[in-house]
Amino acid sequence: MGTLVADRRELAPLGTVRRVSDRCPWATSTPDYLAYHDEEWGRPVTDDRGLYERLTLEAFQSGLSWLTILRKRPAFRAAFADFDAEAVAGFGEHDVARLMADAGIVRNRAKIDAAIANARALAELHDAGETLSALVWAARPEPDPPAPAGVGDVPPFTDASKGLAKELKRRGFRFLGPTTVYAAMQACGVVNDHLATCVVRDSVQAERDAVRAPTGPGRA
Repeated sequence: MGTLVADRRELAPLGTVRRVSDRCPWATSTPDYLAYHDEEWGRPVTDDRGLYERLTLEAFQSGLSWLTILRKRPAFRAAFADFDAEAVAGFGEHDVARLMADAGIVRNRAKIDAAIANARALAELHDAGETLSALVWAARPEPDPPAPAGVGDVPPFTDASKGLAKELKRRGFRFLGPTTVYAAMQACGVVNDHLATCVVRDSVQAERDAVRAPTGPGRA
């Protein structure tokens, strides 16, 4: 999903050096969450395809459990042309009908329509020589805020996510409010909300420190 540059050698087998309890609390309930937390969440995604996928899935998650979306992700990828925005931008009513009949995804007409509209908005960005990556990564806080000490220190949204949501809306994107956008910022590494005590926080931060978002058309 997106750009994954996790060094799997950093992830010691559970029960040896590292314990499940060393992770952010939300990661400890299922193996699905644990793998997602260790290998993906907060690690930088800078290609437009990956960012479009994350924004789309976060929008579908609204009102649902993220675990539901995570387990349906392969079906979402199959249904939405592997999140190739140019392909999704060409979806018509027959595709909408196909998606509404697909039990493997979340069959919500408003969210499906938004995913297609957002693909078209992304295509317009590319036609103008701009990238979604540049828009999203412009919301990265400088300097980074202190590491959260506990889950109560992690906000549901920030001024930066409100600003990014407003800019995305201005560019024609839909179903992306400040809370949804902030969840995507967390997932894509624009912010690092791993707790200060989390064993993967430092490796996530090192990857973020090495990233600079591309400025050219991001069709990857």
